[in-house]
Amino acid sequence: MNITEKKTHSLTLVQAVKDALHTILSDDPSALIMGEDVGKNGGVFRATDGLQAAFGEDRVIDTPLSESGIVGTAFGLAVAGLKPIVEIQFLGFIYPAYEQIMTHVSRIRSKSMGHYTAPMVIRAPYGAGVRAPEIHSDSTEALFTHMPGIKVVCPSTPYDAKGLLIAAAEDPDPVLFLEPMRTYRSSRMDVPVEKYTLQIGKGRIRKEGSDVTLIAWGAMLPIVTTAASMAEKIGISCEIVDLLTLSPIDSDLIAQSIQKTGRGVIVHEAQANGGLGNDLIGIINDTSFLYLKAPIARVTGFDVPVPFFSLEDYFLPTPERILHAITDVMSF
Repeated sequence: MNITEKKTHSLTLVQAVKDALHTILSDDPSALIMGEDVGKNGGVFRATDGLQAAFGEDRVIDTPLSESGIVGTAFGLAVAGLKPIVEIQFLGFIYPAYEQIMTHVSRIRSKSMGHYTAPMVIRAPYGAGVRAPEIHSDSTEALFTHMPGIKVVCPSTPYDAKGLLIAAAEDPDPVLFLEPMRTYRSSRMDVPVEKYTLQIGKGRIRKEGSDVTLIAWGAMLPIVTTAASMAEKIGISCEIVDLLTLSPIDSDLIAQSIQKTGRGVIVHEAQANGGLGNDLIGIINDTSFLYLKAPIARVTGFDVPVPFFSLEDYFLPTPERILHAITDVMSF
């Protein structure tokens, strides 16, 4: 069949996640889903809606309200040969399970000298901008990119969400799959009906440009795209790099783009202190320092807990803040 003849359907990002989960459960009898309210209620964002009815209570399992227990149980099932997909309702709820992930999930291949692996996926919606209560809006991905033994993936589009989630489920090692809830239902795109995978560890150039590289992921991609359009109107050509995988980072793609433009702006909604942007600057210094025409700029959240509703928009990077950083590096 010619690629242009392949069937697609128009999906939002959260619908693409559900489509991927349905594909995984249909394709692999060892796969199962566990989490709070994932079965009867279909998950807090309805990402698992209808899956328990389709596959049964043994494969889509409603669990007690215990993140540590959910992840610990999934870890045991993974080591025993099953492929659990865990839903944590919000990334900020994952902290009780941090010990399980750091001590056991991420280390099993190493401490068993390769005799055991943990082929499991932990799904977690993340980020601010949806007027959620305290602890519901955190973007603490750097806690996990600093954790050897687990991969961290963050799709930006429905197409990427389906392909990367299926790839995560087929990976022999644990994957933290971050879902930008701010863009869960903000747009649609055509997604193949059939099964497909995208390679974990590879980023993508979203827009070609010549003057400055903008690096972002997840919910920041639409914001960065808007800023790039604003910059184009004043004669600045922006290249946009979407990381897609936060660990391992596609260092080659970053170096290729920075060496082309000589300037960079890193955008993430996590706090600046200890954020992933610092690691990206390290990669740029290691690979491309002599190509730089200006110091790398960062546009991030502020070094405070994610604030309540009235200040949430002020906390998040905006196109105007990004444009200011772009003009700064251009005028250095």
